[in-house]
Amino acid sequence: MDISNLIQTVLIYALPVIFAITVHEAAHGYVARHFGDNTAEVMGRVTLNPVKHIDPIGTILMPLMLYFATSGTFLFGYAKPVPVNFGRLRHPKRDMIWVALAGPVSNFVQAILWALLLVAMVGAGVTETFFIKMAQGGILVNLVMWAFNLFPLPPLDGGRVLAGLLPSGQAQMFLARIEPYGFFIVMGLVLAGIVSTYWLRPLMDVGYFVINLLITPLKALLL
Repeated sequence: MDISNLIQTVLIYALPVIFAITVHEAAHGYVARHFGDNTAEVMGRVTLNPVKHIDPIGTILMPLMLYFATSGTFLFGYAKPVPVNFGRLRHPKRDMIWVALAGPVSNFVQAILWALLLVAMVGAGVTETFFIKMAQGGILVNLVMWAFNLFPLPPLDGGRVLAGLLPSGQAQMFLARIEPYGFFIVMGLVLAGIVSTYWLRPLMDVGYFVINLLITPLKALLL
């Protein structure tokens, strides 16, 4: 393993990852507070301070271990989940959907902003590879978080959205039963390549298409 390449990769992705995780988790807390649950605020999680959201194992140790174990071909990590008491929301079933969507939506918005920054830098004649790669990394990281978290299985945000959309009854009870094992099920599907092939890549292709469509006017103006 080339240590210099590892250090360069960490430096390129550090800022995009910190912003992606921090804004994602804070967005859950902000929206939950808006709809009546201040649990995250009381616990100090409605903040853009990244220290409050970083999990030492899931955010730092696990990605580094996977990077070394797979030579950088597979990375996975997570932040400390923002606590939300869905029972305290004014309309729990409906509001749960908005709280869950807040994180992925924040990542998609960040991907757009990184894309705008990339076009602006290229248009301004910036040729420094580090900054170009950082902007490209910001788009990639946020689209991965957006797409992955929308996977419709709890405890991912997509599972919460699905639970809010399904009619009350056996379907919701089934999701509630599998939630304690959801992380392991998702990881199994990831390692089997199912999530990447049938969910992540197709959704990211859509994300890249939409972003390219949105920034086309700026590209035409600057490039």
